[in-house]
Amino acid sequence: MKNTETISPQVCKIIHIPEKPSFLPHLQPTVNVLAAVIEPKDANTLVRKLNQIAPLENLRHVKRVLKKCIDGGKPQLSLLLCMAVENDGEVDHMPSEILELVKSYQLSTFITQVCKYAATSKEEWDEQCKLWPTSYHPPTYNISGITGFSEEESQSVFGFMRHTINLATSVGQVVNAAVIVDPSTKQVIASACDQVISSASLANEVSKEGSCSNYLENLKASNLENHQTSLLDSSVGEFKHITINVACVHPWRWALQSSGCGCPLRHAAIVAIEYSAARDLQLFPDHKTLSPLKRQKIESDFHSYQSLRPYLCTGYDIYLAWEPCAMCAMALVHQRVRRIFFSFPNPNAGALGSVHRLQGERSLNHHYAVFRVMLPEEVFRNKIAEAKISGSG
Repeated sequence: MKNTETISPQVCKIIHIPEKPSFLPHLQPTVNVLAAVIEPKDANTLVRKLNQIAPLENLRHVKRVLKKCIDGGKPQLSLLLCMAVENDGEVDHMPSEILELVKSYQLSTFITQVCKYAATSKEEWDEQCKLWPTSYHPPTYNISGITGFSEEESQSVFGFMRHTINLATSVGQVVNAAVIVDPSTKQVIASACDQVISSASLANEVSKEGSCSNYLENLKASNLENHQTSLLDSSVGEFKHITINVACVHPWRWALQSSGCGCPLRHAAIVAIEYSAARDLQLFPDHKTLSPLKRQKIESDFHSYQSLRPYLCTGYDIYLAWEPCAMCAMALVHQRVRRIFFSFPNPNAGALGSVHRLQGERSLNHHYAVFRVMLPEEVFRNKIAEAKISGSG
């Protein structure tokens, strides 16, 4: 029997949100660097010394040496010394260690430009090397679906996103919703909507800050209300007015409007993570709390037990109606989720493309793939209309 819920791929799209904003190959951002022409015989010594005194921490994709041919094929080497530092209007101001090296080898320095970011495509790399040689490592992902989804995978993604939108509009108003899925079994592990914390629970949360005023001030300092997003399009813009209760879109709204310690929203992703953890505890209880007989049985087959018990949300996907804020995005890093799918961008506090790109933060010890799922506008229009009718009733 034909599945009537099947959605045409021409109507829906799954868009990968890369780790950094994309640029046209010839319009990549550049930075000024200090370089010098050197004798080929000094290249190895100078490179070794520079790697010690002036490592290119933020330009690791840029090579130290530029080689070109002059005067009928004679090779000339130029060496990248360090980032160009401006001091009192002098752009070629050098740190003392670099200045000493320049004087020792009698180098003639000059300012040039290199590309600020590593190339993500062959086309970008070709343009970068016109300025200065860089290294290029084609993107590699241990995540299936990053470069394209099969028809079956696409329908699965569209189905779970529709389920998430239904959940987001099922409480009489439009909120954010989160659905954690095990993609290997197509099973929903946990789902949740934005929730409200009681005043008693809030008191426990703010006690760590010393006072409620300190807690609120810290939240206000993180307010990203004025940021805009390049992902916001006309179809989403029509629904901006219904985001007033979406926690991730207005993460600090409760604090700014409440007098004293109000009742903040618990963000949907955080609640879904809690439900997932509770499920794991129920299915795989801590064997130390079991009876000696059951504990002995588990310990006798410990490796099998450990292989069955999930580690946090490793390998799972999460579907969100709205792009998560920084707090939720970091929580999903700690939970080791595999992929994040969202439908609406978050122009105020989005951490995965709109304001920040947490998925591209190299200092983190886990990285997930991020996708935006574009569904037909009718899906949202109908659900929003239902939510308004339910809420007015």
